[in-house]
Amino acid sequence: MPKSKTEIQIEHMFAPLNWASASNAFPEKGALSIRLNNFANGKNDGEYEIEQKITSTFATSSVEMWHRSIHSFLISASLTKASPVWSSVSGYYSSHYSMRAFAHLLGYFQLRKRRKIVQLEIDGGNYLCKIKGKHGDDAEHKSYWKIVKSHSDFSSDPFFTNNEDELPNYGSDRRSDVGHRSIANYLDHIGGFPSFQMLNHEYLKQRVNKISDMELSDAPIPRLDLYPDMDNVQLIAYHRLVRFKSYLDNIFGDSNRFWKVHRKPSWCMPFLDFQIVSPVYTGVYKDI
Repeated sequence: MPKSKTEIQIEHMFAPLNWASASNAFPEKGALSIRLNNFANGKNDGEYEIEQKITSTFATSSVEMWHRSIHSFLISASLTKASPVWSSVSGYYSSHYSMRAFAHLLGYFQLRKRRKIVQLEIDGGNYLCKIKGKHGDDAEHKSYWKIVKSHSDFSSDPFFTNNEDELPNYGSDRRSDVGHRSIANYLDHIGGFPSFQMLNHEYLKQRVNKISDMELSDAPIPRLDLYPDMDNVQLIAYHRLVRFKSYLDNIFGDSNRFWKVHRKPSWCMPFLDFQIVSPVYTGVYKDI
């Protein structure tokens, strides 16, 4: 099957990373935002040529953001009993970091201070960057999610949403990813503070195994009326981070040295094997 335009663009983004030491390939802190801010300085909205070397920073940024997703998921799983508040917040952020990872992989990045969104587009030998102003509905926790959901590879996948912020309504089955973060951060009188428990490695392993072994018949979007709906918060986060890994695995296999090294971070391997029970109704994960 011929490769899609998106797959070809991702291969171009990752190609320069084949010629550097994979263990030292991540650039300095804030590299992509610094370079894009400098690039956008003095430019109006429009399309401009961009240096090829910047494109690999989209690739490293997407993988680093995915690592944040994994780390946040492990924090969420480890705090399930110790702190439902922080478990639900870090579980949501695991999902959010996965969406940012996908968005950067697709060539999108928000310049917060300049209130601009940039879009990378590689067409043949041309490396282009589109700059456009942010609008009222372009807040980070919506725009990155909407970018991914609007892409043809993910638009029909029920594990991806536009991340609408639903206000709590405990009398009905209302579902929202960001809604759980909003309850934890903004709603008063949430209660539910257990006695503090030290983090336990064995509990974390058991919790992750439970999440990875759960069978699904529906996309597990968290229910606001069941806050803290920890099973669904963690299930959807876990499936999304696994989806990122499978997406790049399908594009590269073992052909890209950088991805081969960083697709299974050593710091998470005692707890995480990236296995799932495939949803029985979608076939979304048929290649895992």
